Amino acid sequence: MGKAVLVILAVLIFVGGCGALSFMNSYNGLVALDQNVDAKWSQVENVYQRRADLIPNLVETTKGYAKHERETFLGVTEARAKVGQINISAKDLTPENMQKFQAVQGELSSALSRLMVIMEKYPELKANTLFQDLMTELSGTENRIAVERRAYNQAAQDYNTVVKKFPTNIFANFFGFREKPYFQAEEGAKKAPKVNFGTDSGEKK
Repeated sequence: MGKAVLVILAVLIFVGGCGALSFMNSYNGLVALDQNVDAKWSQVENVYQRRADLIPNLVETTKGYAKHERETFLGVTEARAKVGQINISAKDLTPENMQKFQAVQGELSSALSRLMVIMEKYPELKANTLFQDLMTELSGTENRIAVERRAYNQAAQDYNTVVKKFPTNIFANFFGFREKPYFQAEEGAKKAPKVNFGTDSGEKK
């Protein structure tokens, strides 16, 4: 075998090796970013579930002081039930599923906001120790929801940026790595409810 042939073979092996290494790096990078999005989504689900878990005790505590506010209590309970019917895994994150998830969570936020307005009318309720503890937990949970949503959106942005870049987009398309949807800003009544209550009925928010 001539020297020139050996040089050509060496070059081809080198180029092929570099290509294979680049391929592996691209694929492994996509996997890592994808798993990061999955992890952030799990955190989002956890904090939203925590909010849903607080609602039954919150409703029951409030009923003891505002028994005639049945329509509002029913609205919160029904909104919570809808939330329980939407279970989206990280692998099923499509724009359509994200829209459904955000819609039912927005309905629950709106129902909770109406409940908060009612609570302001009852100083005795606001002085209840259990109620105060629930409000503290709910306030902390709402803050965590905002934090985890931002963390998820950032992870999704990092992932989507790589998925759309050339030449990684070739590998991404071949192996089924698709863009991830984002949380969209909520408007109007669907904003997270304000849960800062004082124990004094005359206290300003």
